[in-house]
Amino acid sequence: MLTSITDGILCCLTGKTDNLVLPLESSKPSDGFEFVEVKPGRVLRVRHIVPERQPPEKQAPGDVHCKRKISVYRDGQLVIENLGDVLHSEILQCQDGDLEPCSTVEVELADYREIASSPDPNPVPLPGPVHTGEQKPAPPPRRRRRKPKRTVLIDSKRVISSCKGTHSDVALFFVHGVGGSLDIWSSQLDFFSRLGYEVIAPDLAGHGASTAPQIAAAYTFYALAEDLRAIFKRYARKRNILIGHSYGVSFCTFLAHEYPDLVHKVVMINGGGPTALEPSLCSIFQLPSCVLHCLSPCLAWSFLKAGFARQGAKEKQLLKQGNAFNVSPFVLRAMMSGQYWPEGDEVYHAELTTPILLVHGMCDKFVPVDEDQRMAEILLFAFLKVIEEGSHMVMMECPDTVNTLLHEFFLWEPDMSKKSSCKADVEKTVSACETLTTLKHHKSVDK
Repeated sequence: MLTSITDGILCCLTGKTDNLVLPLESSKPSDGFEFVEVKPGRVLRVRHIVPERQPPEKQAPGDVHCKRKISVYRDGQLVIENLGDVLHSEILQCQDGDLEPCSTVEVELADYREIASSPDPNPVPLPGPVHTGEQKPAPPPRRRRRKPKRTVLIDSKRVISSCKGTHSDVALFFVHGVGGSLDIWSSQLDFFSRLGYEVIAPDLAGHGASTAPQIAAAYTFYALAEDLRAIFKRYARKRNILIGHSYGVSFCTFLAHEYPDLVHKVVMINGGGPTALEPSLCSIFQLPSCVLHCLSPCLAWSFLKAGFARQGAKEKQLLKQGNAFNVSPFVLRAMMSGQYWPEGDEVYHAELTTPILLVHGMCDKFVPVDEDQRMAEILLFAFLKVIEEGSHMVMMECPDTVNTLLHEFFLWEPDMSKKSSCKADVEKTVSACETLTTLKHHKSVDK
């Protein structure tokens, strides 16, 4: 504590901050670690494990019709109409999911702090006054139909298939959040690489063993997103699955929106609601870097208390092994101040057609469960799973549970046989109607 205060005073006097995050000297791959220069002088450490695998198996194509109409009104109201296929929410604990063909559901979404509800398709009329005479009640006044300020129509087809570890065209990308590193994914990287999956996990700039530029503009959302775009384009396969935690969820959303044909599935772990990012002006992270340096022990303890459901020796060791919250005060301040992403609003998330698994730790003090519920309502294909004994760092606290959920989601694919049978029923109905029309025509001619 005294050392931290002394360093903070020296930082104020000299105007320089200690860079606690330094890149390793060697840039050669070692134990699955590589160093990628995304820009001149900007080097990210990446853990890349490529197991020996067989060529991908041939799979029957299963097209899911993704069609929805998104209307935004001037009062901020958002109305989403799902006009295509809707997947059932219960997808885990089984290999195949069900699919509802051509269901039309209109969902009216309110503020996520309130309970969202869907308008009743068959509303019950309110009882009016009783009239004893023959005089009929006056008809209700006509409501003027509102014109939306903005309308977005999504109409596409997506192939959703099972992603096994033996498939060489599948790659898993793991993205950490503020103050973390790729080491927080150690349990997941080891588990899925043993199953045969190709895994890629980068350190964000200023984190882990990546370079830490001493300029605040290097840590804006857009700068970090471009870094991850370069990593994604370098390692991407035909079917890619993105797994993000906390702030890392926003980057996974960005990549899924930019590359819908390459991103096959997405996992969001304690990512929060579908709101545009904007830094808080009253946050403690707006204090000078030297002050944050003095407060670093308190900040680390606060993160341990809020990020884990328990604060025992095991959690402290996990925090140390995961190299979490081990960033310089300058990087921490720049990261929190650079979270500006106005495009990432509800409409941006509603435009995603990728199947998404939401994992939430019930004891999370950073992200309330209401925000993940709101996210599940906005997304087209979303499945929310809550882990009761987990908190913000749920993938470190409950690795076996998280690994099982993720693996089942990777293997999941919708049951297309029901869609085929429904299509067959529709074709039979159409042919029956045509036959009936033909018979009526012949009878009228005979007469």
